[in-house]
Amino acid sequence: MFVKRLCRSAFLSIKFWDGLCVGKQVGREFSHTTCTQTCKHQSSPIANTEKDARVFSSIPGPKPLPLVGNIWRYAIGQYSFDQLHTSGLKKYQQFGSIVREEILPGVNLLLLYRPEDIEHMYQVEGRYPSRRSHTALEFYRLQRPHIYNNGGLLPTFVFSICFHRRNGPEWHRLRQALQRPLNMPENIRQYIPGIDTIAHEFAGLISASVKTAKTSPDFLEDLSKVFLEFLGLVTFDTRLGSLEKNLTTDSCPYKLIKAAGDTNNEILRTDNGLQLWRKWKTPSYKRICRSQEYIESIALEFVNAKKAELLTKNFAAGSQKTLLEVYLTSKDLDVKDVVTMVADMLLAGIDTSSYTMSFILYHLAKNPLSQEKIYLEVKQFLPKSNSVITSDILAQLKYLKAAVKESFRLNPISIGVGRILPEDASFSGYHCPKNTILVSQNQVSCRLKYYFKKPLQFIPERWIKGDPAYEKVHPYLVLPFGHGPRACIARRLAEQNLYILLARLVRQFRIEWHGAELDVRSKLINRPAVPLKFNFIERTDS
Repeated sequence: MFVKRLCRSAFLSIKFWDGLCVGKQVGREFSHTTCTQTCKHQSSPIANTEKDARVFSSIPGPKPLPLVGNIWRYAIGQYSFDQLHTSGLKKYQQFGSIVREEILPGVNLLLLYRPEDIEHMYQVEGRYPSRRSHTALEFYRLQRPHIYNNGGLLPTFVFSICFHRRNGPEWHRLRQALQRPLNMPENIRQYIPGIDTIAHEFAGLISASVKTAKTSPDFLEDLSKVFLEFLGLVTFDTRLGSLEKNLTTDSCPYKLIKAAGDTNNEILRTDNGLQLWRKWKTPSYKRICRSQEYIESIALEFVNAKKAELLTKNFAAGSQKTLLEVYLTSKDLDVKDVVTMVADMLLAGIDTSSYTMSFILYHLAKNPLSQEKIYLEVKQFLPKSNSVITSDILAQLKYLKAAVKESFRLNPISIGVGRILPEDASFSGYHCPKNTILVSQNQVSCRLKYYFKKPLQFIPERWIKGDPAYEKVHPYLVLPFGHGPRACIARRLAEQNLYILLARLVRQFRIEWHGAELDVRSKLINRPAVPLKFNFIERTDS
């Protein structure tokens, strides 16, 4: 059981960095929600070149024991799988800015904190960046060739157990075909009116619940519903009814949210350990199967309905196709590819967006002056709470966007990014062999004094050029959507949804926090550790 839990740390998808005091103990200031410290850094970056590189075994890190590696440290509570950010900081404090952790005999993690090392990781990740993730999901889909052509975009583990290349080219084909339409701004902007309508409706529901004193025990439930409604509009060209009152446990929205959550909860359990599910249907694998069967049934229903509609639909010259219509009429994609894309969007989009908005609202509630600045900015363009949001308005919400980025710095969606090194390379002057598992630690690094002034404070102004608080930081420190070939494929859609919903909520309400201090729990992604207890006070000019 401990082996299974330990490996889960090894292959998490993660993204951020810092440090430099290689091999030295550094001063610390640490608690489970505090990640700040000062470090004696070298005067110049360490060149990542093979010449004169030190041997891999000399990289500092916790000393493994025979047969069990470093798993015993997790068993006794020295490190924690549920709080990877605190464990990552402890290792940084003990060993410096690059750490080798042999979690099991022969299985090495290389933890990277310096942004220069993270940048180099992306430079050498190759054409088909590899991580070990969603292996059971891929296994499930490959057993169903009548529905799927491949494992989809999420697995992308392009090495087998023996590290031979596997599905890289097929992943790249699908990724390229799906990415092109998402790179076109007009394809993203067309959803602004619909998303704004949903956000306005959501704000109205909050207002009604406040007046009747019938608020949810955990606001995260409400956020999951509104982001599912956003996804339904984008992926299915329709409303799913997620915001309807008194949703039953048998409703489509409820079952989709549960199916996505159940799948994500089982990914780590099935990714690591002995993977007995490859021969026997373990309880975790059965939950993935049940959840995916429901998601794919809904995807098939809507995709096939849209395909039938397109047989009789004539597009006027210059008319705008929805993303679903673009994909279904693409010569580079078939229906199976589109079903896969829709299922991946549902699986990846609900939790990531709702967790992200949770932390944004938390920081604004805890920092009322920043919240007021957003309100005043939004009010300039939305004089009334029912004023319409347009693409021109979104482009001018500079402080709002800075606040979102500052929230990403303090609470990224994951601790960093995981990669399997495709070739020998050097990091911080150490030689690292091919197939080493790299794990960036930017959630830790983004709370260090060396990289940010007042790193634990929420200061959106640090991102606004010309502001006295503006800071010029390394470009590889804050990358909430990743970088390179594996960067989030739907980044523009996700950001647009966040901006619209945040503008709507702050325009109509003053938001207060009445819960416990909000830390994170490291699951597949960073989840709020406690229920969300917000108070929404209606503004008098709404």
